[in-house]
Amino acid sequence: MRYEIPEPMLAKAVGDVPDPAGFAGGLSFEPKWDGFRVLAAWDGESVELGSRGAKPLTRYFPELVEALPRILPGPCLIDGELIVALPHADGSTRLDWEALSQRIHPAASRVAMLAETTPAMLVAFDLLATGDRELRDEPFGVRRAELERLLADVPSPVHLTRTTRDAALARRWLAEFEGAGLDGVVAKPLDQPYAPGKRTMLKIKHARTADVVAIAYRIHKSGQGVGSILLGLYGEDGELRMVGAVSAFSNQRRLELIDELAPLVARDEHGEILRGEGERSRFTGTDKDTSFVRLRPERVLEVRYDQLEGWRFRHTAQFERWRPDRAPESCTYDQLEQVRAYDLADVLS
Repeated sequence: MRYEIPEPMLAKAVGDVPDPAGFAGGLSFEPKWDGFRVLAAWDGESVELGSRGAKPLTRYFPELVEALPRILPGPCLIDGELIVALPHADGSTRLDWEALSQRIHPAASRVAMLAETTPAMLVAFDLLATGDRELRDEPFGVRRAELERLLADVPSPVHLTRTTRDAALARRWLAEFEGAGLDGVVAKPLDQPYAPGKRTMLKIKHARTADVVAIAYRIHKSGQGVGSILLGLYGEDGELRMVGAVSAFSNQRRLELIDELAPLVARDEHGEILRGEGERSRFTGTDKDTSFVRLRPERVLEVRYDQLEGWRFRHTAQFERWRPDRAPESCTYDQLEQVRAYDLADVLS
């Protein structure tokens, strides 16, 4: 038998943990893991790790390719998340996005080394098939029960995500589990079948605002207007550090921003525009333009962000408004909410 790996079922964002009473079949809540979405197939002969995008993940996680046939009770197709957790100075463990992203590397020797030093885990939260039984048309309540039976005695590196039907407990998870590196809560209708590529689940993520300094901009990939504004915050040492970016401007707004930011463009002693070159990640193609135009750090804007990864915003921030009432020097890390640490082991247990 060979499993066909479908597109994963997706989630749409909502502002708060929903009331299960508003759903005929009720809701199941679970933590929202911040890793690589994966559809893990073990057909009795080989393992395939399919990603949400076009890039298969199988070759990058040899430790899981080895472990799944050994510890799974039989062939199955699991929907879940690949995560990497590392210890922190306070003794807790938490998800580490940077360590996980390092796992995508072209060199086989590097992949093998990272599989030893930063091994990944598979957190399972749905079951699409077991043996020759297809489950995608079954309601989630049935699929979850089958997943619990399948993984009842399966050890690490496979973990069964916890669930609850209690909205109050889900709200507590939303607050507490962020300290372990998770980024929200997911709500799943119990009576719904698996819907590949459809946003039938609900996600509740952390969202916060911060005042930041506009420090540079990148030209849009079309060559017209501002594609993104790079953001800075002042550290305790008084140094201005790049913390992220805002983008997703309309065509008209991109062109307007060129004129609005023109007075701030930094120039050298000869009047030439100062430019810089951004970092390239393993996800950035070699033909992608990462250059930027430097700005004098004189203008403040308010952005929405979800969480921090180290000293940067984990995801692209969203523009809220300009803040002419704020001095750039007041835009420090102190304004950011410090998340209380929470041990990932307690989330997995």
